[in-house]
Amino acid sequence: MEPAAPSGPDPLTRLALEKLDDIVLPQPVSWVPQTWGWLALALLLLALVAWALWRRHRRYVANRFRREALAEIDRLTATLGIGATTGIAEVLKRVALKAWPRETTASLSGAAWLVFLKQQNFTSDTASRILDDLEYHAGPDLTESDARHFADDARRWIERLHVSA
Repeated sequence: MEPAAPSGPDPLTRLALEKLDDIVLPQPVSWVPQTWGWLALALLLLALVAWALWRRHRRYVANRFRREALAEIDRLTATLGIGATTGIAEVLKRVALKAWPRETTASLSGAAWLVFLKQQNFTSDTASRILDDLEYHAGPDLTESDARHFADDARRWIERLHVSA
């Protein structure tokens, strides 16, 4: 007959097992920077992001007149005609009043207005002719092609216009 298998560990092993402590896992590593240099860098980056967002917002607000002028030109272009070209000429004047000091642009008309526009890189001959003709008569000889070119030139000028924010 064979001896019976022991029902558990012997007393000496049981005593050794009771004295063992549980495995202690280390604390997780913190993601918080441990030195002041990393904190300073994070604050600097946060300040740069805030400054960039503030500048972008200022530029967006400063260009509101440009977005409105382009929308007005789109609306006027849908019904091309002498009324549309007169309206586009008015939009050009309003844009100039907003982009440059009122003392510089408010009193300009005729040849002085055309010289001012040429100085500001609005150099289309078709547009200059239309603007010169609109001041004196309604322009019955205006073709749809000329009106469309005038609207496109006005749109390009407004889009390229640089105004500091």
